[in-house]
Amino acid sequence: MRKAYFPAALAIGLVLPAGMAAAGPKYTNDSGGTMWYYGQLNPGYLSADDGSDTTDELIDNSASNSRVGIWIVQPFDNGMEFSFNLETGLGFRSSSGLSQLNAGDRSWFDWDQQDIRKVDLSLKTSYGTVWAGQGSMASDGAGQVDKSGTTLAGYVSLRDVAGAILLRDSTGALTDVTIGSAFDSYDGGRYGRIRYETPDLAGFTVSAAWGQEILDKDSDDEFWDAALRYRGEFGNVLLDAAVGYQSRMRPGAEDRNDTFASASLYHLSGVSLTLGVGERNTAGTYVYTKLGYKRDWLPIGDTAVSIDYYSADDMGLTGTATSSSSDAIGVELVQQVADYNLEGYLGYRSYSFDDNSATSYKDASTVLVGARWKF
Repeated sequence: MRKAYFPAALAIGLVLPAGMAAAGPKYTNDSGGTMWYYGQLNPGYLSADDGSDTTDELIDNSASNSRVGIWIVQPFDNGMEFSFNLETGLGFRSSSGLSQLNAGDRSWFDWDQQDIRKVDLSLKTSYGTVWAGQGSMASDGAGQVDKSGTTLAGYVSLRDVAGAILLRDSTGALTDVTIGSAFDSYDGGRYGRIRYETPDLAGFTVSAAWGQEILDKDSDDEFWDAALRYRGEFGNVLLDAAVGYQSRMRPGAEDRNDTFASASLYHLSGVSLTLGVGERNTAGTYVYTKLGYKRDWLPIGDTAVSIDYYSADDMGLTGTATSSSSDAIGVELVQQVADYNLEGYLGYRSYSFDDNSATSYKDASTVLVGARWKF
């Protein structure tokens, strides 16, 4: 029953464009409504060195996966605005899913309903905005604020690049510890939800949501969350910041509660500084920092470079381990080709993990290269 609104929402999306006339890349109607399509392709190559062997594959970058979508926006005379957004990932094999156990065996294309990102209705009024459907929870993105311009090559969500890669012990044997578990970060997600966000007040907004996992037939998890966001300018400095809290209620298991925050400063000279922190009641804590620089050195578009550092405690605990430490250092480069809506990128990261068990772990590293084209 809880999945029944998907066909209805899709039907709304198909009916609303009727009668709209083409206007360049958008379609418009006589009452000011607009509809447009969009998407992106983000192929890349990932190579992971686990200290003994190298695992590599052509992938789709999970940091911003290939997708297509449609927007429909209809304003009303009373100032309200209705929107509908349908968006899905294309189901290409992900960078986050590559491991030593499946390299070369994964299908290039494997779409299923969990690749659906948004089937989202919203109504904006002077009292705030309400969303209903599959889409972002209130805290989605609150832990990932980043103005460096290098997130395609690396950012706080280290698991997006090589989350399924297994660490090896000192003998070269694969362990149960993955990069995703040992170098985790926290953020809100996308679920079937109802969400409310206040109007902007001096740069601040507050939002809250309640939702369910409706795309995974094997999950009955429920969620509620809240977030506070700020965006402002101080002379030549731009600041984005957010703090979020999310509780995941899991039948038959302890509730999982995440608290996380992030902030990013960008100076008009091109220098940026990004910070992120998070903690989970059932796992560990982390701190993330990034220093970036962006300039128009080339006539084709901006060049952004950065270096970042991730440090965590008590992540990736397995077996008899009761404590752990995780450290990772990354460097990133992103080059825009503005005339073609294209961004090429290159990222390198090294990973070091240790726990208080009898197991010693080898260091690992990853190289990611790719390009994102938006249309």
